[in-house]
Amino acid sequence: MRALVLLAALVAAAAGTETFVGHQVLRIIPTSDEELQKVQELQDLEELQLDFWLAPRGPGYPVDVRVPFPSLQPLKAHLEANGVSYSIMIEDVQALVDDERTEMLRGRRRLPLSTNTFDYAAYHNLDEIYTFMDLLVAENPNLVSKLEIGRSTENRPIYVLKFSKGGPNRPAVWIDTGIHSREWVTQASGVWFAKKIVLDHENDEGLASILDTMDIFLEIVTNPDGFVFTQTQNRMWRKTRSRHSGSNCIGVDPNRNWDAGFGGPGASKNPCSETYHGPYANSEPEVKAIVDFVKNHGNIKAFVSIHSYSQLLLYPYGYTRTPVPDQKELHQVSQKAVAALSSLYGTKYKYGSIITTIYQASGGTIDWTYNQGIKYSFTFELRDTGRYGFLLPAKQIVPTAQETWLALKVIMLHARDHLY
Repeated sequence: MRALVLLAALVAAAAGTETFVGHQVLRIIPTSDEELQKVQELQDLEELQLDFWLAPRGPGYPVDVRVPFPSLQPLKAHLEANGVSYSIMIEDVQALVDDERTEMLRGRRRLPLSTNTFDYAAYHNLDEIYTFMDLLVAENPNLVSKLEIGRSTENRPIYVLKFSKGGPNRPAVWIDTGIHSREWVTQASGVWFAKKIVLDHENDEGLASILDTMDIFLEIVTNPDGFVFTQTQNRMWRKTRSRHSGSNCIGVDPNRNWDAGFGGPGASKNPCSETYHGPYANSEPEVKAIVDFVKNHGNIKAFVSIHSYSQLLLYPYGYTRTPVPDQKELHQVSQKAVAALSSLYGTKYKYGSIITTIYQASGGTIDWTYNQGIKYSFTFELRDTGRYGFLLPAKQIVPTAQETWLALKVIMLHARDHLY
């Protein structure tokens, strides 16, 4: 084990990977509007280089922030001076990153020859996930095909797996994972979902009935450039890797880049911000690829975008407080889906509209899909609630995917039953 840890550290150093030695994740809980304002002010202090994992929402809601070592004491002193309580959620960010890298090195000792020998309880890089896709298609040519729907900023192919029993332009369900590149449990869950569909498409009555009438599209790595960057340079990278004129900062938040309240509250015009909305709607090829696909297909009935973390199931809207016309039905579907998810391991989820459950966010994926007429538009925020955040241990991948699949089936079955 110690040898693997040392090897992981040497590999990271040789690659010039950003390290997080001495970084901590603090949980701050403002209890009043005054305290909330003090916390919100921290977002503008770029010299502290704070990375907000959970952004300020309101009094009583936790704010999780990764703090570089040089900023720890100034930040803690500021909070204490203003009477704002905080606790340490992650004592040593780099220790978790090292553990994760060690597990990945261990997992690469044997390359899979089939999807049956693929390690679903491990994190994988882009090449390994794309190899998995090819294996899955080769093993199941009558059910699975691979579509290239676009190219990323750095010219990587953007792939979608199609699960279909045949027939032209059938109603469809869309599922995407990994739009925010550092949310690794989502891409890993997407791989598990793909294998689950293949394994159960005949012997699971519910899934079989879905595929009798609908296709399933699964985009496992929605932001391939960002994902590669998290694996090679900066584990905490969230955005795309595009460059826009006039700024030295790289990347756009692909979940603020959609043409739904674009540029409004809950998105940043600062190119250096983690929530930078981009120069215009659909500026990112990763977003434009999905937009074009959805419009060209014209018959997608459910759209699910999967993120982490916080354990939430959300429906539109995020950019306005005006309830969607189908709010009552979406709330009922969410309630059933969350109950199904919780039935397996007791994992507790909250659910509701984006703006009432977490915060206002403009230019989001499912607000756009809902406005395109896709009634059953949902976003998941997977495990956990902050103990590990974006660094969820690999041993939690399969349980996370298993419970999430139960909720996805509820949504897909409901869409099947309400096609027309």
